[in-house]
Amino acid sequence: MKKPLLYLFILSVLLNIFTYMYFTKKVKFEEDRIANFQKESKAKKDSIAALNNQVMEANYFSLEYNDNAMDYFEQFDINQLSAEIRDEINSLNEKPEGNPLTKYDKINGDKAIINKIKILNNRWIIADFSIGKAWGEVMIKYYKQEGKPTEYETMDTFIYPATLK
Repeated sequence: MKKPLLYLFILSVLLNIFTYMYFTKKVKFEEDRIANFQKESKAKKDSIAALNNQVMEANYFSLEYNDNAMDYFEQFDINQLSAEIRDEINSLNEKPEGNPLTKYDKINGDKAIINKIKILNNRWIIADFSIGKAWGEVMIKYYKQEGKPTEYETMDTFIYPATLK
């Protein structure tokens, strides 16, 4: 009768040792996994913060983020004003000779078309334009007054020489 009890005791000790080792390793594994997730989470939060800073830096010269320009246009809705200015400039692309704000005539039968517009503040716009394969940029001064049409004046234009080939 003593032998079966001894075997049972040894078996229970072995089961307890294996169970203890299993749960100890499982807890350590879970702790390591949580630590890795926390590191990854922190790295991703840092990346998001860095990208957010880059976006804020890129939008520094933007009508939507310029408090002084927003104060100047306090009687207007900034988003509606931006859309209106963009639409007005893009509508000039429909002219047969091209957009007059670029100050360029047709090149090889292609007219000047403004593609991208960035409203910098309450006075200046920078725009990207193309004339066929030629690309350039234009700096535009604008005046917006309530009840009057927006006035546009081209300050300077530039065509990249490498694109004229």
